[in-house]
Amino acid sequence: MNHWQTKDQLTELLCALVEYPSITESNAEIAIMEYLYYILEDRNYYQNHPEYLNLHPLKDGRQLLTALVKKGDARETIVLIAHADVVGVEDYGSYENLAFYPVELTSELQKNIADLPDSAARDLLTGDWLFGRGTMDMKAGLTVHLSMLEKAMNGEFDGNLLLVVVPDEEVNSEGMLAAVPVLAEMKEKERLDFKIAFNGEPMFSKYPGDPAYYLYTGSIGKTLPGFLCYGKETHVGEPFAGLNANLMVSYLAQEMELNETFIEQVDGERTPPPISLMQRDLKQEYSVQTPQAAVAMYNVLYMQQTVQDLNEKLLKAAQRARAKIINHYHHQASFYLEGTQTSSFSPEIRILTYDQLYKEAVDRYGKREVDRRQNRLINQRDQGDRDFSTQLVQSLAALCKDISPMIVLFYSPPFYPSVSSHHDPFVQEGVALAVDLAKDAFNIDLEEVEYFTGLSDLSFIGPMSMKASMDDLLKQMPIQGNGYELPVDSMEAITMPVINIGPVGRDPHQWTERLELNYSFETLPKILTKTINHFFEKSKEV
Repeated sequence: MNHWQTKDQLTELLCALVEYPSITESNAEIAIMEYLYYILEDRNYYQNHPEYLNLHPLKDGRQLLTALVKKGDARETIVLIAHADVVGVEDYGSYENLAFYPVELTSELQKNIADLPDSAARDLLTGDWLFGRGTMDMKAGLTVHLSMLEKAMNGEFDGNLLLVVVPDEEVNSEGMLAAVPVLAEMKEKERLDFKIAFNGEPMFSKYPGDPAYYLYTGSIGKTLPGFLCYGKETHVGEPFAGLNANLMVSYLAQEMELNETFIEQVDGERTPPPISLMQRDLKQEYSVQTPQAAVAMYNVLYMQQTVQDLNEKLLKAAQRARAKIINHYHHQASFYLEGTQTSSFSPEIRILTYDQLYKEAVDRYGKREVDRRQNRLINQRDQGDRDFSTQLVQSLAALCKDISPMIVLFYSPPFYPSVSSHHDPFVQEGVALAVDLAKDAFNIDLEEVEYFTGLSDLSFIGPMSMKASMDDLLKQMPIQGNGYELPVDSMEAITMPVINIGPVGRDPHQWTERLELNYSFETLPKILTKTINHFFEKSKEV
């Protein structure tokens, strides 16, 4: 008996999933995985093959789910990727109590349509849209993937289908980072030949009101470079006897924020410029001593650039900031100290990368002492990845404070490698089939875009653009191997082509998040079914 094939059945399943308020790092994020296990273990296939349905623990007690459906002795396997976590609902205001109840929320909005922006109100009036947190991002994609898994249980695909559902995609992708070694182990144990991975992230509009339909053959990369500015402290009564770290970081902000040199354009697609995600000094309490250290971190997206390319641009930004800091400092000092016998501090700001600072500390104190200090911080850690990365850099800067002032470039998680299968002929045949089917059967112009710009877990299993320079990034990431592990070996072991064919929605991460039901639960399943069958057929020809 089919449970997840019709539009009504899929809508009912979606609502059941959305009713779990699985905000990242909440208890409901654990509960929804148990619910998925529960609704699958009752199926005849998993009654007969319980070994193929598993919950895998993360270090913090959360879980990821794998559900494998095997087709006889076939090795050809298609992987379906989905995440079950969502962002918070504080932005819903008076509707917050209904955020996880799509039918009730949509009904209530119909009574208060004036509360909605015009575009959302227009969608609501059609009767084809369902509102609620997670309806679009990405429990609709998960719902359709469960529909595909049901088809596999019914023997409708000529190969193996493996569903992977992870937590924590929205914050650190810890779920997918934990899933990669699991997939590598399953590949070896079950003798699986991974042919392609499908993600079900929703289409992202290129501009407000964009009516186009998209599929993606890659996923954009993200880095989070940081700059630790380590100045020279002084009393506020003697401002020119030192260098304020806040002054240093402010000039860095001017050089980095929206810097057009970081914009990358590939075949008409372009990355947005950098934007600051963190900027603050590191003083623990108020005093009349100037801040000695400050930190800033920037969101930098990329497609085909290498780590060397990014580092060159980042270091040039730091050099320009240094020149402006020194010029500003000397100009203000000459004005303030004119006519006095007092001389000012003369800042010579060094610019270092994290690994250069680490080597400087080791040269001074020896590797054993430096590692002892860092291990002590690791054992006492109670901060998140960003703050702990900063603390590790600051501790080394403090050891080498006699070479301050300094600006230290480092990287912090999360890191998403850029991946693309755009030039893979195997993938392009499937894309052509999906595009033709959408046009011929549904009169829909489905357009291929190389990079999904919303960030996705495909980054950890697809062909990487900067694989050769991965080590260059990791050695500038102080937390790598110190509480954070990018599973590079497992990633290489399971690298496979990738594609993202997902539902239609609008306003992800906003209180007007919503899903269009007709395409998402009628058209999309048909396109996915045909495309999956195509890839299995082509896999057997190779």
